[in-house]
Amino acid sequence: MRTVIVEQPGGPEALTLVERETPEPGPGEVRVDLAAGGINFIDVYQRSGRYPLPLPFVGGNEGSGTVSAVGEGVEDVQLGDRVAWAMTPGSGYAEQVLVPAARVVPVPDGMDLELGAAVMLQGMTAHYLVNSTFEAKEGQTAVVTAAAGGVGLLLCQMLRDKGVRVIGTVGNREKVELAKEAGADEVVLYREVDLAEEVQRLTDGEGVHVVYDGVGKDTFDAGISVLRPRGMMVLFGAASGPVPPVDPMVLNHGGSLYLTRPTLAHYAAEREELLWRAGEVLGGVADGSLKVRVGGRYPLAEARRAHEDLEAGGTTGKLLLVP
Repeated sequence: MRTVIVEQPGGPEALTLVERETPEPGPGEVRVDLAAGGINFIDVYQRSGRYPLPLPFVGGNEGSGTVSAVGEGVEDVQLGDRVAWAMTPGSGYAEQVLVPAARVVPVPDGMDLELGAAVMLQGMTAHYLVNSTFEAKEGQTAVVTAAAGGVGLLLCQMLRDKGVRVIGTVGNREKVELAKEAGADEVVLYREVDLAEEVQRLTDGEGVHVVYDGVGKDTFDAGISVLRPRGMMVLFGAASGPVPPVDPMVLNHGGSLYLTRPTLAHYAAEREELLWRAGEVLGGVADGSLKVRVGGRYPLAEARRAHEDLEAGGTTGKLLLVP
């Protein structure tokens, strides 16, 4: 079977397509024939060495497909089950992968398996951000950076459904309508205007309750500055680069602000919580209440191009590798 591996950290050229033997599941594992693997910024961080992994490693952390073999001791997953998963290193960039049975969740009948791969990591990320990290409520105002990206489009929908006013940021005019269709009430072209000034204008100087920031370096300072007293900066990504060190007194001067850097791994560590989040996200996709935009599909042989496109910042929605 074919797989994409990283032998040494580096740029997109570090992704290499190779042939390997079909893997056999060990105790507690299942083998899945992939329908699609999700492409995420965490894959870039691992490939580049920012998040080190033992070398060599198979790329990807997310996918969906059909179970083709079951290891010893696995009782809740059967041959032929349609499953999806996320936050499982080495489980996305291959024709067949091994996944711990405890980390897979069922994909609803009738739902396209590709959508399972498209929504697991980003959908559960949006879910924990609005339901757990900062419990968004009706009448509040939120800033969502990269509002036309994979997580951003899902965040806008979930916040809209909770009655939250959403101010989205995008990098170019082509993304404005996408963000508005997903639920953004206003959209700011943050590369063309001063983001802080525009948000303060839109809120009559009151600021916002929360900033969901997946961009990082380019938007962090502005995001902190537009929070109202006791507001929360939720930094969940760094698409533009890491944020420089922050003096905690900035939070004091801004009005007893909160700053957190969450990750999905800590919000879906227990199987019960994983099943809850995945069930709500996949259920929403299955019944049509949550829309997933697939912005690009790439064959395994073009994994490098997929990473180049993701890092260039011009993509929208979710990118998939489709064996």
